[in-house]
Amino acid sequence: MDVSRHGVGADQHPHDRLLIIDNRALDRECLARALVYHDLGMEVSALASVEEWRKQKDLHPSLAAILLNLGGKKITDANVASEISQITAEFKSVPVVILADTDELKQIMKALECGARGYIPTTVGVDVCVEAIGLAIAGGIFIPASSLLAMRHLIDSGSQEPRPLAGMFTLRQVEVVQALRRGKANKIIAYELKLRESTVKVHIRNIMKKLKATNRTEVAYKLNDLFPGDA
Repeated sequence: MDVSRHGVGADQHPHDRLLIIDNRALDRECLARALVYHDLGMEVSALASVEEWRKQKDLHPSLAAILLNLGGKKITDANVASEISQITAEFKSVPVVILADTDELKQIMKALECGARGYIPTTVGVDVCVEAIGLAIAGGIFIPASSLLAMRHLIDSGSQEPRPLAGMFTLRQVEVVQALRRGKANKIIAYELKLRESTVKVHIRNIMKKLKATNRTEVAYKLNDLFPGDA
């Protein structure tokens, strides 16, 4: 699927193109149209795989960037990491940016190790996605602000490895977990973390699922059992 350019600037090459790789047809087509609508400034090809691109690359030889949408896949899985490494090796002069459902620090670091020039969690808006792609094309590397804060925390604490809680939960879930361990109510957690109360409830349900807990009290009990020194 090809989407026409929208709002191309004078400094951009008329054949610049973003290649979206996503094996889910509806997801890739919706994403392509959203990016063009939000003034991405270049043409977009949305395909299921790199193999599909190879078959038609002679028609559109100039790629500005590649956006690889992993969805819920984990980059720490060997097959996924291998796919990213192969793509970045094949398209050496083209920045590859990862789009994924998780904002876990270890996933982001693994993506960069595999040669990616950016990591966009699906929790951000389309405008941020556009800016991240532009930054990669300009030679920069985009990672979420939450991950920068997590890395700063690790540096300040003098730790070389993520804390135990961070290895099990996302950064936001860790913040909710810490609040739960202090016995804070959902409204207070929502206020302090600048979240909607409904979002806090979703995080708590996910935390309970990971711990196989049936209520908040059991969550706190199991966390104290698993991580006695990580309060």
